[in-house]
Amino acid sequence: MLLRPDRQVGIVGWGVYVPMYRIRSEELARAWGRDWKRHAAGIMVEEKSVPGIDEDTFTIAYEAASNAIRRARIDPSKINAVYVGTESKPYAVKPTSTILAEALGIGGQKRATTGADFEFACKAGTEAMQAVIGLVGSNMIDYGLVVGADTAQGAPGDALEYTASSGGAAFVIGPAEESVAIIKASCSYVTDTPDFWRRQHERYPAHTRAFTGEPAYFHHIIGAARMLMEEIGTKPEDYDYAVFHQPNGKFPLRVGQRLGFPPEKIKPGLITPYIGNTYSGSSLIGLSAILDIASPGQRILVVSFGSGAGSDAFHIEVTDKVEEVRDLAPKVMDYVNRKKYVDYTIYARNRRMITLLKDFSGY
Repeated sequence: MLLRPDRQVGIVGWGVYVPMYRIRSEELARAWGRDWKRHAAGIMVEEKSVPGIDEDTFTIAYEAASNAIRRARIDPSKINAVYVGTESKPYAVKPTSTILAEALGIGGQKRATTGADFEFACKAGTEAMQAVIGLVGSNMIDYGLVVGADTAQGAPGDALEYTASSGGAAFVIGPAEESVAIIKASCSYVTDTPDFWRRQHERYPAHTRAFTGEPAYFHHIIGAARMLMEEIGTKPEDYDYAVFHQPNGKFPLRVGQRLGFPPEKIKPGLITPYIGNTYSGSSLIGLSAILDIASPGQRILVVSFGSGAGSDAFHIEVTDKVEEVRDLAPKVMDYVNRKKYVDYTIYARNRRMITLLKDFSGY
């Protein structure tokens, strides 16, 4: 079903954040006695971002949201909704959205604010975006904040460890007349497909390798993308850029080819080879990378994917306001190029994979 708001809405401001630390894929392979070129070189991920010892989903969300508000050029008190999409929130029972709203100066006693954390694996961020589009598009609120952020969730030694990384993106959604990019329409496609999951109390996700490609990722992205294009009457040649969820470097290029998109329309937003799969931030950071370079009038197709499984597809058109605010906050490539490499020991410590004793006096 095609989703179109009663009034046109769009992205008023966008922002990203990626932790500075990186670990090379070769170092991950070395730690487990594997040959990188034989084991995982085909995934097209050379290195991935690693959170600092004091970084988590909230700190990532805060930095990304601050950048988005800076570009939106609005007082945070005007934001009436704060929705955070993540599968790695700091608290099992306490929303990240309320902490974020408080830290940013949103809401409080003087102004009503709605807040919520969204879950749908890697499409939690775009799911939250659709909800805020509905609130702004129905005139219930003027501005809403959407965040997709995560920290690495791959189990030690698992294939997922090569790609699961950390980062996030945020968007202030508001009226079309103030937007740098208008969200014309979206649609979603979901099914119960067991590709990835994590049961309660389990620290790391499990996956069925055979389901992650064809019946999960490819089926849902192709389904949502084709549904959207058929409903609004567009074709791949009508878009200047396409952003698909990036679990690795090869899947977005492959799904784009099957949909009829050439690599040159996909590669500008393909950031996974540099920082890994940021889960809920993946397609949203890719969209941010496009907004960093897009020209007025250009069209963008964005399709997310969440294990479980489902996809959200968006038709977005860039306005001339994008050039006014582009330099008001760091760009995606600024964060990609700001990096410091660590070895597996530091990576394991920062990811709290190693339990530290508080008292060493008895040793």
